[in-house]
Amino acid sequence: MKWNRHLRNTAAAGVLTIPLLLSGCSLLGINPSASIDPPPSDVEAQMLQSLEPTNQTSQTSKANLDTEEASSTVYLKNEQGWLVPVSLHLPKGEAADKLNRMLGVLIESGPYQGVVPAGFSGVLPAGTEVKAVTLKKDEKLAIVEFNKSFGNYEAANERKILEAVTWTLLGDQDIEHVQLWMDGAKLNEMPVNGTPLDRPLNRSLGINLELGDGVSLSQTRPVTVFFTASTPGGVQYFVPVTRFVSADKNPVTGALGELIKGPSRGDGLERVMTDNTVLKAVELSEDGVITVSIEDDMFEAGEKPPAQMLQSLVLTVTENARDNKVRIWLNGQKDVIGMDNEKYGEPVLRPESINEIPF
Repeated sequence: MKWNRHLRNTAAAGVLTIPLLLSGCSLLGINPSASIDPPPSDVEAQMLQSLEPTNQTSQTSKANLDTEEASSTVYLKNEQGWLVPVSLHLPKGEAADKLNRMLGVLIESGPYQGVVPAGFSGVLPAGTEVKAVTLKKDEKLAIVEFNKSFGNYEAANERKILEAVTWTLLGDQDIEHVQLWMDGAKLNEMPVNGTPLDRPLNRSLGINLELGDGVSLSQTRPVTVFFTASTPGGVQYFVPVTRFVSADKNPVTGALGELIKGPSRGDGLERVMTDNTVLKAVELSEDGVITVSIEDDMFEAGEKPPAQMLQSLVLTVTENARDNKVRIWLNGQKDVIGMDNEKYGEPVLRPESINEIPF
């Protein structure tokens, strides 16, 4: 299952839906809509108008299929500095070296620069080499060794490097932890700004971290939400952002509350929900299906909501409750169909890959 974003406002491609019977639902939490400043007049109407679906055109030719392997997701930096999961078809090579090639894409002006879409770049310093990626499957640990040039980066980029390397490798189902080596020695801290590496890196590191004013880390928990952004050419894609919510909140409920709040203004991200959206309930069934019930009076009965709105909900829920299926009910309507004609009122899986961006 893939969500391809070749053209701005395209529908999702090939989203699998798995109808399941819900029973024995238990309430995970209800999070009232947060109070936020209203957007400029008509911004919501413009958003909805811009999300009309268009025909999607495949960018992959049959000739490429013989020279490219299945898509791999790597984390690249966009022009605003956000790390973005980008699905790429890398040149074919030895299966054992796939992780090396994926990390190679992260090298600025590196050997795979030709497959990086315009407007994106790697965060590893030029000259970096991936010497080895060793898997300890019993520990779900990836040990990555770089050459000495790995340390030639600006201090401001240190966290982005950690996030991009870690989240790129975590896309492999056999990896949950990452350990970094440089020039033959294990790193106990990053070489420039000294970020501690006393324990392996994992998903708790977060991605595109946003620390609100006055946030107390001891009383909060991280959640990751998915907004959208667009290339100068109009290609729309999803961007994950990690924020912090009260520790006593259910992570899914807390994440959806942040999704409804929307991105900070002027940061290059686009909101996917409207100010009228209210989260009514989040329920988990015995079958492992999470039902998200929302209300939004901007949508009339039977009206198809934008696919980006529904897809962002699915991505946000499954990022904070992995291995679960999701279904969405809108204004009490249970047969929700998006502009991409997919049935989001029935349980759907997290897509295998997102953000296939032409270059």
